[in-house]
Amino acid sequence: MQRSLLKLFVGSSALLLAAACDSTDTTSTQDYDAIATAAVNSPERRADDSARDEGRKPVETLAFFKIAPGMSVFEVEAGGGYFTELYSLAVGPEGSVVMQNPESFLGYFGKELTARMVDTRLLNVRQSHSLFDAFDAEDGSTDLVTWVQGPHEMYFIMEDGSPLGAPAAPYAETFRILKPGGAFAVIDHSAVEGSPETTGDTLHRIDKAIVIGMAEDAGFVLDGESDFLAKPEDDRTMAVFDPAIRGNTDQFALRFRKPE
Repeated sequence: MQRSLLKLFVGSSALLLAAACDSTDTTSTQDYDAIATAAVNSPERRADDSARDEGRKPVETLAFFKIAPGMSVFEVEAGGGYFTELYSLAVGPEGSVVMQNPESFLGYFGKELTARMVDTRLLNVRQSHSLFDAFDAEDGSTDLVTWVQGPHEMYFIMEDGSPLGAPAAPYAETFRILKPGGAFAVIDHSAVEGSPETTGDTLHRIDKAIVIGMAEDAGFVLDGESDFLAKPEDDRTMAVFDPAIRGNTDQFALRFRKPE
């Protein structure tokens, strides 16, 4: 496995990843940091992705998700694939990534997705156009499910007046496809504490208490949370696309576990 991983990374990044993967039974915080750093520093990455790193904090994100070589990852609402690429590098050739996007979303980022998946790039990645209530994965088949800047979308009302589906559905599907002990990691734009679900539609934000409640109702246990994406200067009352705040919103990060 080490030999295969070294084919993906060169220079100091390769050495860092090799050191991180040298543990036997457990992976330490330092190992997760090293794995994340190696993926972010990989020469395989696209320049336009790297230019977005400052705002998205990929090292902190991957380390918080506890992603590691050999894992199977299901990425809910993957968008154009910024994190998909990093997951692919982090799990290596013995791991796998499923990038899920409902087909109706492709009009928003189809060109970016086509460019990313061209030729023989990301061979350990499979695209899925499954819906939020029927993920394209077998029961208990996945080590990690991630959902970045997505939970609020379940309260978005489309132009024809219809919602994207039952808000509880993706949580239930995530619980179904995860292995016992598997992790479910979430990032989203913060709404004011106590805000109603409707902020998901009006502001594209959500109160993290709603996400925690939905995940716990599905059977998950909160395993950790972090403020590495906190922006105290954001009062959380503006829509995330407002030019005054876009790209600088306060965000929360949560990690849940499916009980053994």
